[in-house]
Amino acid sequence: MRESQALLAFTALSQETRMRIVRKLVKAGDAGLASGTLAEAMKTSPANISFHLGQLESAGLVKSRRESRSIIYAANCEALGALIQFLMEDCCSGDARVLACC
Repeated sequence: MRESQALLAFTALSQETRMRIVRKLVKAGDAGLASGTLAEAMKTSPANISFHLGQLESAGLVKSRRESRSIIYAANCEALGALIQFLMEDCCSGDARVLACC
């Protein structure tokens, strides 16, 4: 992951509702959750949740798919993993054997 991508991801995650959405989607796994379900869980309006999901999708942290009349959102685990790797790549003086344990 490039630094510019990491900064975009951190900017998206720096807002409380968006952080809560990502955590909820990580728990939901690959099945994901409909935007309406997320709006109810976050106790916010559909328009508000759509704004936050758009920010997260632009940062590459969530992905969406259409199922019938619903849009289902899921965490982009590859991107989240790359973000964690970006943070940890200088850990333990770059020793890959130790990094695997971090």
